[in-house]
Amino acid sequence: MNMKEINWPLFLLALLVVAMFFGVGFAIALRNIWLIILFLLLGFALMGYGISLKRKRK
Repeated sequence: MNMKEINWPLFLLALLVVAMFFGVGFAIALRNIWLIILFLLLGFALMGYGISLKRKRK
């Protein structure tokens, strides 16, 4: 696989989803329930958006 085959927008979206779930771990370490809920909701929302984009492309 070369660099031209990588779908950069979806790759960056996937990295953002991973960052949101890292944020959940950070919020758990801080014991802040509001940050936990925020990062969880953002993570699942971004993941759903990415899945919907992928389905539209097929």
